[in-house]
Amino acid sequence: MCKVAQFKENIKGKNVGVIGIGISNRPLIKYLVAAGADVSAYDRKTEEQLGDIAHELKALGVKLILGENYLDNLSGDVIFKTPGMRYDNPAILKAEKQGSVITSEMEVFFEICPANTIAVTGSDGKTTTTTLIYTMLKEAGYTAHLGGNIGTPLMTKAEEMNVGDYAILELSSFQLHTMKKSPHIAVITNITPNHLDWHIDYQEYIDAKKNIMQYQNEEDILVVNAGNQETKKIGENACGKVRSFSSKTDALVHLNKDKIFYGDEEILDIKNIKIPGKHNIENYMTAIAAVYDLVDKDIINKVAREFGGVPHRIELVRTIDGVRYYNSSIDSSPNRTINTLNVFSEPVVLIAGGKDKGIPYDEIGAPIAEHVKTLILIGATSKVIDEAVKKTGKTVPTFFVNTYEEAVTKAKESATSGDVVLLSSASTSFDMFNNFEERGNLFKELVNKL
Repeated sequence: MCKVAQFKENIKGKNVGVIGIGISNRPLIKYLVAAGADVSAYDRKTEEQLGDIAHELKALGVKLILGENYLDNLSGDVIFKTPGMRYDNPAILKAEKQGSVITSEMEVFFEICPANTIAVTGSDGKTTTTTLIYTMLKEAGYTAHLGGNIGTPLMTKAEEMNVGDYAILELSSFQLHTMKKSPHIAVITNITPNHLDWHIDYQEYIDAKKNIMQYQNEEDILVVNAGNQETKKIGENACGKVRSFSSKTDALVHLNKDKIFYGDEEILDIKNIKIPGKHNIENYMTAIAAVYDLVDKDIINKVAREFGGVPHRIELVRTIDGVRYYNSSIDSSPNRTINTLNVFSEPVVLIAGGKDKGIPYDEIGAPIAEHVKTLILIGATSKVIDEAVKKTGKTVPTFFVNTYEEAVTKAKESATSGDVVLLSSASTSFDMFNNFEERGNLFKELVNKL
């Protein structure tokens, strides 16, 4: 019996709890119901807030436990934890003490997946790198499946996969925190302070990222950034084969003038890369390190010429009166916004601000002072970003606004032909939105109405 069939046989008739009825967990709930489990779904939202989703799940026989006290009586033979909930949540610990098996969609996927696995984590560049690896493998003729933090939850697709397929996943520190298996090819793009409002400290965040390679064997591959102190250290303690990349220091995958080399072999002329920015050169270097044995360099060059990028990542929305409007809503940390600002040589009208993740903002001041002609701030981190700019001693005209309608209107008033208007928040979206996609979509909608 294959592992997928075995899992479905084992889960049949079990009382299964699923915490969170968000977009990523709904396919999981339906999958468990179809497998014959008795499913209870837990969520802070009320039935009224869930609307049609609640009616749909109830029609499937799912028991809904909702509202502020939704975790008070958490129980089940198996409980699927949402990635955003810590493993040491009191309700989780209590259920575990009472005999519940605590797991997650991603942990089960790694247990039952028949395909080769490639997983990407890091503080920046995860989604673009994951998508590049997926695109290169597809172009090379492999059957590839994209998931994790992006795309459909892959656990529900595991029975469609075969031994020669590739499952390519983007994994966050939340997902990796309790993982007990590692992918065949593990990729760490970089590690800088992030999500310190969720992790106890920076070391716990690093340890969660490190989990991506903890269970590898000597035949597995770890791709690390030789130019990043934390990832370099992780590479020094790897169980498998290490492939390093860097545009700044000696590495297996490196830059020589305008060419990317793997060892002595020229792989890609960076002039072929369609998506802008130095950070995207490193994203290509990372992907090349991951797929070198699998994809011919002609395919890599073809992808470079044709790949237009991922939505919400320096995404050109529209040009109006000589002003280009870019949506980079994915930029949820100062480091990401710094990288994005460095893409542009033109004067930038920057819209920034959002929810604080407990990380330092000091370093963002100088790049804003250098690149930004007008700064428009919104959300909880407005004052912190403003203070970082003031500390540089340079003056940047700054406006504080309360809505994105005001932000886009003020940006249009401030920009002249040849300028760039950029949404790059340097903060998470959770003060006003459910996710960064929602924030980026609103920005695009407002720009398209101008």
